[in-house]
This record gives sequence, structure tokens and C-alpha cells, in this order.
Amino acid sequence: MEGLYTSGRRSGSGYLRDEGYPGQFPYTRGIHATLYRGRPWTIRQFSGFGSAADSNTRFKFLLEQGQDGLSVAFDVPTLMGFDSDHPSSEGEVGVCGVAVDTLEDMETLLSGIPLDRISTSMTINAPAAVLLAMYLAVAEKRGIPWTALRGTLQNDILKEYIAQKEWICPPASALKFVTDTVVFCTERVPQWNPVSISGYHIREAGATAAQELAFTLADGFAYVDACVDAGLEVDRFASRLSFFFNAHIDFFEEIAKFRAARRIWARHMRGRYGARSERSWALRFHTQTAGCSLTAQQPENNIVRTAVEALSAVLGGTQSLHTNALDEAYALPSEKAARIAVRTQQIIASETGVTDTVDPLGGSYYIESLTDRLEEEAEAYFKKIDGFGGMVAAIEAGFPQREIMAAASRYQAEIENGERTVTGVNDFISPEDSDIDTLRIDPRIEREQRSRLDSARRRRNDLKAGEALDALGIALRSGANIMPPMLAAVKACATIGEIVGVLQEVHGLYEEPVVF
Repeated sequence: MEGLYTSGRRSGSGYLRDEGYPGQFPYTRGIHATLYRGRPWTIRQFSGFGSAADSNTRFKFLLEQGQDGLSVAFDVPTLMGFDSDHPSSEGEVGVCGVAVDTLEDMETLLSGIPLDRISTSMTINAPAAVLLAMYLAVAEKRGIPWTALRGTLQNDILKEYIAQKEWICPPASALKFVTDTVVFCTERVPQWNPVSISGYHIREAGATAAQELAFTLADGFAYVDACVDAGLEVDRFASRLSFFFNAHIDFFEEIAKFRAARRIWARHMRGRYGARSERSWALRFHTQTAGCSLTAQQPENNIVRTAVEALSAVLGGTQSLHTNALDEAYALPSEKAARIAVRTQQIIASETGVTDTVDPLGGSYYIESLTDRLEEEAEAYFKKIDGFGGMVAAIEAGFPQREIMAAASRYQAEIENGERTVTGVNDFISPEDSDIDTLRIDPRIEREQRSRLDSARRRRNDLKAGEALDALGIALRSGANIMPPMLAAVKACATIGEIVGVLQEVHGLYEEPVVF
């Protein structure tokens, strides 16, 4: 890093080639010509805890506070494809998100929510097709056409092997499930984003900004390759792919990362994949402020961290934003903390003036230099990944995992030896920290959820459920699209654990390579 940045090589034609204008290729300055002057970003707070009824109440509370769209957090058993009464679910039901076992739970979760007027994001990956099927089944029961549904399914299984470590089958099989959902939504749920390619968890695992950028976009290219191989024209589906990035604490670097992401995606989509539609070139993304930057020490400081990170996302041109709450180093947010997090976005939007002009930092010598550097580092990673034969092969070889592990170790060492300051942790330490009220999940939630699951099993037609699961197994073995039989299975009240069990029976389990 230099102490002073000047124009350097930037002038005339080079500037127009690399930055251009907002709303024009390569979209470095944003995908919309007017950006927030036309409409603000979507406030989409990530929420979900306890039972489906508990989360439904929180959803309605957040909508009343001014949130524009839902973003659903699921508990660990649901993320792993376990039923709530599975032995591995003990102590985790409803703790870090909402528990969903059957279609009945999804109906309760969405009760009173206008699905044809609210966009819904679901942070679910390995069993994403199951939860999508449940969502579609709820809409169908209400008479809402699938063509009216708007939302996003995270469904980014490749980053699970890289960072979050929640999978149910080997990578190649899981990639087929993702492809099936893209094909199905392209044909039948046209306003739905079937994949949100997520750098967030990659960054939370300890990646640098350049690694988050590179591995996220490499995952995106892998999904494009798989869908093209499945017979889809790139311009039929690429515009429905979205991204999910982390807004970390290094303010200017994060802004440059978002700019570089748009430019890289646009260039590759047009040059590498031959996309002709401008909508295919334009990278759309959601941002969440960095959970890993929050501290248990002096938790009120987290309000400031979140505000700075949120501002970087806005100045970077995000389409939607989640702001973390001050108490999330301890637990899921309390109502008060969630309200402050929403108000943080509203203050940025309404009081700071950052929405008055498009890309106010465009042309900054420093920002443009950082953008170039991050793009160059990402392209270097792409070459290494291509050397493995693509992202799936690189994951199976443990390459991105090793790179992130090394970066995380360096970051922690910098904190421990004082090279990197974390206020309240290794400097500016107070003798005592203030106590804060946190959300506590009552153990009764697990007992009641297991009881509901048992009741649903007893009331269903076991013959129909069994037949639907058998049909799913046949589809998996034949290579057919899994979504139609998945829909039939959830409508027959098959549980998430039963459906995932069929997937694993056909495709097997996955054991991660040892990475040091």
C-alpha cells in the first residue's frame, strides 16, 4: 500500500474501458444508471429462531419496522437435512434459526405473509431443493401462481465444501441438484433467483477480500458451466443468478471489492460465455455486514462497526443489505438490537446524503487502484483453479480450503501480536464491559417441535409418503430433474430428513479431504 495515490496510468480510453458509466458495461460503477436515486436498496434483515410460529411473529415485527423483504435463517438440523428428532439435532433445534421439518412448518412460518408482494430469501444450501419445494407448495395451496413469486434461494453448495461445511452428498452430485433447481425455476418460477452465490461464509471462515472475490466468482462460473452443460442457453438463466457478499471492516477495500466483482463478472459473461443480454452481464448482489468482526467485549462498539460496514456496501452499490445486531457475538438478536440494526440502514438512506449521487467514490485514485489490484489477484486465482480442472476438482483437492486456512491463521496472529487493532479486545480495553440482554431459546421449543413432527407423521398417509419417496429415488437414479418428485414428496408430508435420506442413499456421503 502506498501513502499517496495519483492518476497513474488512468486516462481517457483506459478509464472508459475499466470504469465507464453507471449502468453500462463493465458495470464497475454500478448496474443501474441512477442507482439509489431511482430506488433505495432493499432492507432485508436475516431472521429466524425457535419454532415456525416464533419466527413468523419476528418476520411481522421486522416488516412493521420498515423491512422490505424477508431473509430466513434456518437452524442447524434443517441446514444439515436432519429432522428435529434425529439424535444429532439434540440441543440445536431452533437455536440458530427456525426449525422446519415438514410442509406444515413452512405453512406456519409464512402464515399471513403476502408471498406475491414480498420477496423472500432463504439461506439454505445442501437441502435447498427441499425448502424450495415447500415454499412453492405453500404458494400453490394459497392459489398464488409461481410466476408471481419473487425471492432467492441461496443454494450455493460449493461454498459449503470451501467454508461452512454443511453438505449431504459429494460435490459433483450436489452440483447436479443445484443445476436441477436452476433449470426448474428458469422454466416455471421465472422471477425467482435459484442460486445466491455466497462469498459471505467464505469471508467468515477467514478469507481475505481477494479470496472471497475469487472463490465466490469461481463458484459462479462453475454453476454457469453446469447449467450450460445441462442444455440451458446462458441468457435464459444468467440474469437470475445473484451474489451474496460480506462487508468487512476495511472500508475502502470492501468498496473496491464490490466494484471489481461487477467488472470481472461482466467481462467473463460476455467474453468467456458469449452472453448477449446486458442482464446476463450485470452482477446483482446482497450484502451482510461481517459477523466475524463483532466482539463480545464492549458489544455497543458493534453498532459502529456495523454502520461503517453497511456504508461500504451502499457506496459499493449493493442491491439489498442486512445489518448485524450489536448482540450477535452472544446470540441471535433481541428485538431491541434488531430494531437498531434496521434503523442503522434507515439513517444511512435518509440522513447521510449518500443516495443523492451515483458512485460518489468513482474516479478516486485510491479506490480505482484497489479495484485493479483485487481484480488482478482474483484472475490469478482463476488460473490456479483452472489448473486443477475447475472448482469442483479444486475443492476435492482442498485448494481453496488451504488458502483460507492460511489467511485465517495470519489474521489471528496479527491480532495476537498487536499488528492489527481490535478495539476492546487487544487495545482500548475497559476494565469492565456492560451487560446486555440477549435472546434465549427456551428448551421447550425442541420438545414442542418434536411433538409437532410426531403428530405430522401420525396424521399423514404413510403409503402416499412412501410412494413419493420411492419416486424420488427413481428420479435420482435416472438422472431426471429432482424438483417434480421433490414437490410430490413434500406435499405427501415426507420430512426433510426422509427426503435427504433418499438423496444420500442414491448418491452416498462425502468425506472431506484432510487439509493442513
